Amino acid sequence: MVKGKPFAPDAHTKAILTDAVAVGNATARTIDFANRNPAALIYPDGHWTTPFIGGSYEWLNQGARNFDARTMFFYAATIDTPAMAVAMPGIGSQYAAANVDAAGKPFDGAKHYVLRVPPNVPVKDFWSVVIYDTQTRSMLQTDQRFPSLSSEKQSLQKNADGSVDLFFGPSAPVGHESNWVQTIPGKSWFTIFRLYGPLQPWFDRSWRLPDIAQANT
Repeated sequence: MVKGKPFAPDAHTKAILTDAVAVGNATARTIDFANRNPAALIYPDGHWTTPFIGGSYEWLNQGARNFDARTMFFYAATIDTPAMAVAMPGIGSQYAAANVDAAGKPFDGAKHYVLRVPPNVPVKDFWSVVIYDTQTRSMLQTDQRFPSLSSEKQSLQKNADGSVDLFFGPSAPVGHESNWVQTIPGKSWFTIFRLYGPLQPWFDRSWRLPDIAQANT
């Protein structure tokens, strides 16, 4: 391709480029949703992953670019800033992504799941959880205005110990409607847990976010 000149590939080149799109997309999906790099895990024995492998918003490792780590981020996201990756207690934001449940299986929009957020979430500002469509990587389109929950929601129900149970499924569990995020049968999904103004217990892992478990229904 040359600037100012028409791009007119022949049939052979078109076939190569068409295959390249499919291979590139499949590669990026695998890197994002089934990453095998242990450094992607926030907890070695869990399933939450960090979108910033190596803790660098530029995905640099001793000056070299980690292109798989960069692909993992940009297949699902659009922009990044230093404040999203650098450990600065009380400042910026931190992110944890979950593509599979506690059993290591992809989320099924026809099934029900629960995430128990432990008490004393280490945030200065607030936390939130949002679910996304694995095909579009945009927010899952449901009957709800936003497929999300936040500690800022006034009606969010808390347990006696201060923990919060968040429910994901095609229908709301009776009595827990205010803590429910709708999913769509036939569609998989993934989620991102965000901490705004994250505090030291998040960075030293003395506070832990458990995996999302399939609920008994």
